[in-house]
Amino acid sequence: MAPPITLRGSDGIWMVNGPPTLGSRPDFPGETSSKTKVVVFSSDGALIAWCNGESVKVLKTSDYQQLWDLPHAKVQCMKFSPKGSILLLWENYSVNSETQQGNANLHIYNMQSGKLLKSLIQKKQANWDPVWTNDEGICCRNVNNELHFFENNDFDSIKTKLHMQKVSSFALAVSGPPYYVAGYVPGSKGQPSFIRLYKYPNFGGLGAAIANRSFYKAEDVKMLWNNAGTALLALTSTELSDQSYYGDQGLHYMNINGDACLVPRSKNGPIYNIAWSPKSTEFCVVYGFMPAKATLYNMKTEPIFDFGTGPRNCCFYNPQGNILCLAGFGNLRGNLEFWDVKQKRMITQTQSPDTTSFEWCPDGEHILTSTCSPRLRVANGYRVWHYTGTLLQQVLLEQNHELWETAWQPAPKGAYPERPIRYGVVQAPVDVPQPDVKQKAYRPPQARGTEASVKLHEYEAASDPTKKLNPGHTGEESKAAIKNRKKREARKAKSAQEDGQAETEATASVPGGPSLSDLGRPQLTGNPEVDKKIKNLNKKLSAIQKLKEQQQAGKPLEKNQLDKLKTEESLLKELKDLKIT
Repeated sequence: MAPPITLRGSDGIWMVNGPPTLGSRPDFPGETSSKTKVVVFSSDGALIAWCNGESVKVLKTSDYQQLWDLPHAKVQCMKFSPKGSILLLWENYSVNSETQQGNANLHIYNMQSGKLLKSLIQKKQANWDPVWTNDEGICCRNVNNELHFFENNDFDSIKTKLHMQKVSSFALAVSGPPYYVAGYVPGSKGQPSFIRLYKYPNFGGLGAAIANRSFYKAEDVKMLWNNAGTALLALTSTELSDQSYYGDQGLHYMNINGDACLVPRSKNGPIYNIAWSPKSTEFCVVYGFMPAKATLYNMKTEPIFDFGTGPRNCCFYNPQGNILCLAGFGNLRGNLEFWDVKQKRMITQTQSPDTTSFEWCPDGEHILTSTCSPRLRVANGYRVWHYTGTLLQQVLLEQNHELWETAWQPAPKGAYPERPIRYGVVQAPVDVPQPDVKQKAYRPPQARGTEASVKLHEYEAASDPTKKLNPGHTGEESKAAIKNRKKREARKAKSAQEDGQAETEATASVPGGPSLSDLGRPQLTGNPEVDKKIKNLNKKLSAIQKLKEQQQAGKPLEKNQLDKLKTEESLLKELKDLKIT
């Protein structure tokens, strides 16, 4: 079962159930104040906090009992530490009229005691929040062009400092130990900008940096570590350029081994989005003038798969890293492409128009798309999807009611393991209209009623650049290669289907419990991994049937055999989930 969904809008804060039991969640107390500006979860979803314009409420999500009520009415930003032991509150900076001294506006609270640990001054809202590693071993904060480090949530003393002249931003790898940090220094007076990687706490000396990358044409830099903390991507950009309306951009790769290079691109144009795989073994880049190209790279920055071109400007991995969504939002029509990352195969394609927010569910199978204010003030609402393209729920708010934010409740790490990918269509509620993805393109009046048509764009097909091509090959399979591939796939599908049917007939009924026939004959999907799992489940159920027959005949069973009987219900449920409906 998927976790619930939290919504914030002009009606306050409310919560609804996730799939499959979609609907309201009456046990959640909610908030009716229209002054609620921010709501956050802890990373494991155990705590939820919001500010209603009077105070900050902290609740446990297990029973929705209030844990703390903190006296801060003007909080603009909030953040939990990775383990949920600390809550940060940020208010707009102000100056005391009597003393002409700045008021502390960054407050650090201990969530076990509810006590205020420290109040600091943080003038700018940009990059206001300190950054922790996942184990909360160290915490880093940028103060007056210096990086201050704290250990084990002791904010009374600065453990060490990283001195980089005019450092404007940093990125801390969340994994470790050992810990790594990257600092960015913008260029000035003809000098290039640069990024340096350091291993904590070895910051002293000229050779302390383990990697260095310098570049020109960089007014802004976005740095992104992979989950393993072994490599960093840095997207540099300028607002103006003589050659492009979008300015100049560059994508740089650095790792903790000291390697640094420019990520190659096969098409000119802006870089719209970059995303690391949660498995930290690859990354995806969406770039180029429309229709944009999407490319998958390995850890050597070599292209390993080209998704072709299409109307997209975003890429999102699911939490398990086995599905990638390529999307087109903003001035695009909400195109959604779901890809099997391992098989390099498109699962499905659909559209979610007027989408302003996209988020994967922690289970890695469902998606939440929303239309929120102030980006769009009409038709505010949200949609819940399955990655096979099925629209499970669509909720639109009434007129004059605004939706500001939507979010899945996070789940603890490992709560939702990776599951085999299905290529069929899941069953949707009858009353939910499914999107029409085959919409006709616009044609001018003088061209209507005629057979002639004009294509605005010629889309490139997906391809694998790692495969060796014959001389003069265009990148597409030849007719002979396509014919041979189809024959191989047909033989595999036929063999798998015969094996699956034989096993299904052998385990058609299980005395004393639910039967496979109640679930319907398992249908093979054509996906080798899923079909293999279906056959293994049938073998296990067949073994359980034999044990039950022995038990009924009076034969005593061993403890491990009795434990095997207890797994029957879970095996049947898993087999049912693998079916294509």
